[in-house]
Amino acid sequence: MPEHGSVPSLASTLQQQLADALTAALPDAGTADPLLRRSDRADFQANGILALAKKLKGNPRELAGQVTAALPAGELIKDIEVSGPGFLNITLADRAIVETLAARAADPEGRLGVPVAADAGKTVIDYAQPNVAKEMHVGHLRSAVIGDAMVRILEFTGEDVVRRHHIGDWGTQFGMLIQYLIEHPGALKHEGGASDGEAAMSTLNRVYKASRALFDSDEEFKARSRDRVVALQAGDAETLELWQGFVDESKIYFHSVFDKLDMEVRDPDIVGESGYNDMLEETCRILEETGVAVRSEGALCVFFDDVKGPDGNKVPLIVKKTNGGYGYAATDLSAIRNRVKDLKADTLLYVVDARQSLHFKMVFETARRAGWLGDGVKAVQLAFGTVLGKDGKPFKTREGETVRLEDLLDEAVERATAVVREKAEKVGLSEDEIVENGRYVGIGAVKYADLSTSAVRDYKFDLDQMVSLNGDTSVYLQYAYARIQSILRKAGDAVPAAHPELALAPAERALGLHLDQFGEVLSEVAAGYEPHKLAAYLYQLASHLTTFYDQCQVLSPDNAPEVVENRLFLVELTARTLHQGMALLGIRTPERL
Repeated sequence: MPEHGSVPSLASTLQQQLADALTAALPDAGTADPLLRRSDRADFQANGILALAKKLKGNPRELAGQVTAALPAGELIKDIEVSGPGFLNITLADRAIVETLAARAADPEGRLGVPVAADAGKTVIDYAQPNVAKEMHVGHLRSAVIGDAMVRILEFTGEDVVRRHHIGDWGTQFGMLIQYLIEHPGALKHEGGASDGEAAMSTLNRVYKASRALFDSDEEFKARSRDRVVALQAGDAETLELWQGFVDESKIYFHSVFDKLDMEVRDPDIVGESGYNDMLEETCRILEETGVAVRSEGALCVFFDDVKGPDGNKVPLIVKKTNGGYGYAATDLSAIRNRVKDLKADTLLYVVDARQSLHFKMVFETARRAGWLGDGVKAVQLAFGTVLGKDGKPFKTREGETVRLEDLLDEAVERATAVVREKAEKVGLSEDEIVENGRYVGIGAVKYADLSTSAVRDYKFDLDQMVSLNGDTSVYLQYAYARIQSILRKAGDAVPAAHPELALAPAERALGLHLDQFGEVLSEVAAGYEPHKLAAYLYQLASHLTTFYDQCQVLSPDNAPEVVENRLFLVELTARTLHQGMALLGIRTPERL
């Protein structure tokens, strides 16, 4: 039975009818999959009978005829023909398409008939991991954008999601920074004339550069800094208070960047490396006592048969260093313990650069050996590739430096605002609307370019293409949504209303069948952590809409009133689907553009 408020897709209803017919016509076949798929010869094609015929040593066309005869009489199927070696080409009834879409539109919960998963669990998603006292750069973009989209998608499909931002807020550099603050107590004061976020980053940059210069030139300061690291790790009150100052200043900056990205990052979700500090020794002790980790040349290590270096020797995961310091692995393993034991998660999802894949492979395997990732608990790395420049090389400034994320976002908004301004007079936008829409289009362009690419692939950062009105861009989708809103405003007394009794034109059928797939696409995206498939679906939806406009006038005076209402119904449902889908990607859809 479907969940409350959900509407089974046409494909799932047809799949069930075919499966039942297969069982009725061919009882010896047992449970059989009709292998239903979309087709360019009809609406759907079922190819499963050919394999069954081989299994049962029967004539596939005869078996196909028996299955066809066993299908229930009803209003779902308009036409079915046996083709080739037992393929079934199936065309659905126009009435079934419109009635199913009408049920989606009437969903009282506003979910467009998309079900909440009955078997939803609890996922901790680790994403958007900047470093304290350091500027965010283009390398931080993908984790933030992909992670935010997956949070939205998983929550929409019913998953209980816990956000975690594993910020870099611990380690040796903080000894240097804190010692400098002790010796220069006013160093964290803001200089005037900048916004809070800019002021915070300017201050952090100034302190970092000054402390680094002193660290590199003054051996006595270097020694004092190293002593300060020991004090920090030991929990010295003064040292912790000054460390907290760096963390708080950095959070002001983080929030300013995430605000530009139109992302919500909440303080309770920021649990950095320091959050697991008290667990590190116990984690190491358990690993050593259980034999999962062993001492090697003074360090505590975990070895793997399939992880070897160029010399053929095994490369270990170092949990505790020879000098007694803890490696990243100790923190990551402690985080797993916390997320499974305390947060009760059954899925741990890490949105992390693909270049860290070996590290996480070893961390996950270590956690499995230790029993922290047991039955019913899985850890997954949603690995992502690199942001490249137009030249196909890692994205750098002309001076060869890493691109600041704020600069990149500001330029995207500037370019997008220029595009919006070109059309503003025709649409009648105010200056405030131009500025607001420029921000939505610019940030949407950056997010969509990222999300429309399979995460594991590298992609080229090309702002000219990103803000183009043509092609697979967010601007194309945003304009499709705004165009529908314009039509609805011009409709006058005509209202969207489904008319199942009407015959559908080919472009109407194609649009309707694509709208019907929304829930199935979301289910696939959530299961495989593949937001690019949602982006592809939305682009195809906008493309079907463009064809529909070309072939089916909506408000033509030559149309009968019921045709106008039915077409308004189709475009309104398209707008709602675009709006919901884009929102799940973290992208706004302005009403006028």
